[in-house]
Amino acid sequence: MPSNGGREELLEVPLLEDLASVSNRRPSQDHHHHHHQQPLDDDQRLSLGQRIGIESKKLWHIVGPSVLSRIANYTMLVITQAFAGHLGDLELAAISIANNVVVGFDYGLLLGMASALETLCGQAYGAKKYYMLGVYMQRSWVVLSISCVLLLPLYLCATPVLNLLGQPPDVAELSGVASMCMIPMHFSFAFQFPLQRFLQCQMKTGVVAWVSVVALVVHAVVSWLFVYQFKLGLVGTALTINFSWWAMVFGLMGYTACGGCPATWAGFSTEAFSGLWEFTKLSTSSGVMLW
Repeated sequence: MPSNGGREELLEVPLLEDLASVSNRRPSQDHHHHHHQQPLDDDQRLSLGQRIGIESKKLWHIVGPSVLSRIANYTMLVITQAFAGHLGDLELAAISIANNVVVGFDYGLLLGMASALETLCGQAYGAKKYYMLGVYMQRSWVVLSISCVLLLPLYLCATPVLNLLGQPPDVAELSGVASMCMIPMHFSFAFQFPLQRFLQCQMKTGVVAWVSVVALVVHAVVSWLFVYQFKLGLVGTALTINFSWWAMVFGLMGYTACGGCPATWAGFSTEAFSGLWEFTKLSTSSGVMLW
């Protein structure tokens, strides 16, 4: 019996020592573990206002340039109407109807059709098929150019359409003249809208904003020259909008083709003419939905 009791004491001693050693080591290990969790605790200590500020800064970094470019584009139309107002009430009415009725109908439809590019470019960018972004953009050029041709009678027949809608004959006639002068701007939509979506999908919204601001300055200068210096009247006022919109096309295309997008722009490709029917259906549905 004594021997058994001594044996039990010998067996129990190491176990007690191990428990004591574990209890002595635990505070230091817990302190070491807490030290590793310290950065996570610092992030969690951010207040709700600080988190909102950080996320808002990231959001405005993307949205801000897009808002600025839209404001610049809208201001061009406002400047055109302002200069037309200096010519007379009839000219102002004609430019306003051409901008708001004819160009407004065209602008909304083509902008919606170009929005289909956002989905396709986003998928290609996520799949790391970067060269497909350029191919999709060229397909959008083809589809939107064909759409511009189909919508061309809206500009050519603006006068009889406005007469049918009950506009005064003199206003309808001048609006038709102004609409025909804006045909070059009509075709610029087919290239500018896809270029904007192409760059926005790559987080290059700042480029779109700067090009839009430069085009706005060009538009203001050309409008002043055509109206006050060259005395071109209503036709000159309507023609000025073409310079600014095509300036945006050349500016965005110059940035894209001259090394601004080396991974996504590999030059013109014949792949742009494949799969046009599927692309047309997607663009049409997007245009009708967003119109």
